[in-house]
Amino acid sequence: MAKLTQEMKDLIAAQQCFVATVNADGTPNVGPKRSTRVIDDEHIAYNEATAKQTWSNVNKGSKVAIAVVDREKLRGFRFMGTPEIVTSGKLYEDAASLAQKVGRPAPKAVINIRIEKIFNLSVPGAGEQIA
Repeated sequence: MAKLTQEMKDLIAAQQCFVATVNADGTPNVGPKRSTRVIDDEHIAYNEATAKQTWSNVNKGSKVAIAVVDREKLRGFRFMGTPEIVTSGKLYEDAASLAQKVGRPAPKAVINIRIEKIFNLSVPGAGEQIA
């Protein structure tokens, strides 16, 4: 399993993350997930609120890629891993509580991704696997 560095954690906290999955016909699907956050050194999660294509793909077993970049600094990373659908327990309850505090409904689920590979999206070295 790949481990997140502090730089990666800071970038995830500060920038918009985009989550990619694979549709049943093999075509890519990508969308922003504003709730993306670091859970620990090996997991990134987001709240599934829309329950549309990304949700469908995760339910059908798609792996997940998350991309985050800081355009001004030309720094970024792509994280790839296996998602777990969480609908109860502390992780879910914390997400539901936070959503309610900001006036949003509780998420359908929290998608907790175990990071297996990390790629550089920075200049230089974009595309290189780093973990």
